[in-house]
Amino acid sequence: MEFIDEALLQYAEQHSESEPPVLARLNRETHLKVMQPRMLSGHLQGRILSMFSKLLQPKTIIEIGTYTGYSALCLAEGLQTDGILHTIDNNDERVPMLKRYFTEAGEQDRIKIHTGNALDILPALEGPIDLVFIDADKHNYLNYYKMVLNRVRPGGLIIADNVLWSGKILHEPKAGDIDTKALIEYNNYVAADPQVEVVLLPVRDGLSVARKKVNQF
Repeated sequence: MEFIDEALLQYAEQHSESEPPVLARLNRETHLKVMQPRMLSGHLQGRILSMFSKLLQPKTIIEIGTYTGYSALCLAEGLQTDGILHTIDNNDERVPMLKRYFTEAGEQDRIKIHTGNALDILPALEGPIDLVFIDADKHNYLNYYKMVLNRVRPGGLIIADNVLWSGKILHEPKAGDIDTKALIEYNNYVAADPQVEVVLLPVRDGLSVARKKVNQF
């Protein structure tokens, strides 16, 4: 769900950095060939992720939820020369597509693909972590946050997608709606966590940007 109308979205995109050609091709192929293409970050959100990464200049990024690799390529734009981005997804059928686009973008050596359960994979990834992007199964968002927070360096970011969930977070979840319930819990927990400062941006379906606090002396 977009939280501004289509004309304003187009204006915002027209007055933001252009979508790089490789990402435009990936965007188009995703919409033509892959189910649920709205899961793709897209032009405006992709440029926001790129901007955060470039400002932070991370050496280590962890992405939980790869989909077709669009957000990974956006985040990789800010990596240090010797940096690494670990991207995790439980769908191995898209790996050939991921490798093709990561190679086309020249990022095949800096993006490492992990397939399987993120809760099993995360503990084995080395820190410290500079930036985390969570965009996977919603009912595990808080589990992912708790698993990575202690390994995120002071000043590092944890960004979570879909935290407005098409506006459903404003209402009591229906019986059995575990995703909405989980996202409400995630937003409440992060907002109250004294270890971070957070801003929730109404971009596309909502981006929660939490910065781990730097100790003050």
